[in-house]
Amino acid sequence: MRRLFRQPFWYTVAMNSSESESVGTRGRDSYAALRLPQYRLFTIGRNISGAGDSMQAVVVGWELYARTHNTVTLGLVGLVQAAPILIFALLAGHVADRYPRKLVAVTGQALFAISSIALAVLSLCHAGIGWFYVCLFCGISVRTFGNPARTALLPQVVPMAYLGNAISWDTTIRRVAVMSGAALGGFLLDWSGRPIFIRYLPNLAHGVHGVHGEHRDGYPAVIYLMTAVLGLTSAVLLTRLSVKQATRVPKAPITWESLMGGIRYIRSTHIVLGTISLDLLAVLFGGATSLLPVYQKDILHVGPEGLGWLRAAPSAGALIMAFVSAHLPPMRHPGRAMLWAVVGFGISTIVFGFSRSMPLSLAALVIVGGLDMVSVVVRQTLIQTLTPDEMRGRVNAVNSIFINSSNEIGGFESGVLAHWTSPVFSVVSGGIASILITIYAAARWPALTNYNAHDTVETRN
Repeated sequence: MRRLFRQPFWYTVAMNSSESESVGTRGRDSYAALRLPQYRLFTIGRNISGAGDSMQAVVVGWELYARTHNTVTLGLVGLVQAAPILIFALLAGHVADRYPRKLVAVTGQALFAISSIALAVLSLCHAGIGWFYVCLFCGISVRTFGNPARTALLPQVVPMAYLGNAISWDTTIRRVAVMSGAALGGFLLDWSGRPIFIRYLPNLAHGVHGVHGEHRDGYPAVIYLMTAVLGLTSAVLLTRLSVKQATRVPKAPITWESLMGGIRYIRSTHIVLGTISLDLLAVLFGGATSLLPVYQKDILHVGPEGLGWLRAAPSAGALIMAFVSAHLPPMRHPGRAMLWAVVGFGISTIVFGFSRSMPLSLAALVIVGGLDMVSVVVRQTLIQTLTPDEMRGRVNAVNSIFINSSNEIGGFESGVLAHWTSPVFSVVSGGIASILITIYAAARWPALTNYNAHDTVETRN
């Protein structure tokens, strides 16, 4: 079995030359991290909340578009969720480096679960759209503080020798969680609108459409409550972590100098700067996810369950890529692989944009997710292994600004462009932009093409 499942290329990226020698035989165990009880607790706690987030993301977009039939509404969902990241991320990184990370992560997770309960109440009361935006803003605000701390916990949970293996498995499990959460969200949305469900909950408020007792479109509140349950379970599991004591850093006052520490570090580490920037720009223009409710309803003409499968398809592709890569020999030049992956990402996005067939659309999204997996794992592994522990919170916070805000701002850009042109033009032009950005990145950051996985830490900068 161990011979069959060799280490994927990003595990080689994770080890610098000095560590590679010391973990020689241990590095051959593809399941090394999964054998650690504390790691299993960490990744289960972290990723069941990811499944809930994916369920909620499917339903928020579906509900607001069903009520307004306006793509700008979907764009505003992205903008409202990007704003807290841009406003609070640097402060969140400072908090993660100055206070107990487990406490910060658990608190953020619990408060986010409460925001999901609030969404359920708003949905049942058929509240105004503006209240949904307020609730989303508050939920992402607390998540912004929790995420850098939770991500920075990983090197305190597993030995450094197993960190690359742990990141690759965590990313794979994350994709499974997102995939299953998206599909389950669509399924539950469809199921909750059936008469058998309404019969057992006769006092529920009306759904998004229809007359009470005859509703077929579903009750989003069911999914919001399920997200809250998973979030609270995640918080409980994270409280049971036994975290290795990190180097104590004095609780210095918040200054501009301390807040900017993560940005300075990334600017000085060119390979990290190149991978983060390429990922940011490609996702900013090439993401079609925010327009999936439009494709589901108006272009592909499938029901709510179909939306769940569309949302799950990229994660399915990422999962397939994770296992395929495990059978390939280690790559010496992962930066080049990342550049080609983003080009393929753009081409697949263009195919999805033009597609009018559900099978072809699903296939294109599967490829999009598989190729995106390459850049995600390379980027995250480099950040975790090259960053000193006392800076991991701030560097992960800056990374969240780059990556998470690009997803949300990209959603806003796609929604507005679709409103002024068409959904097809918005998606296709985004795919073309991703290809052009890759060409620019290869010329702007030669470290991406020249990077060798066998280089020492010093030569990567």
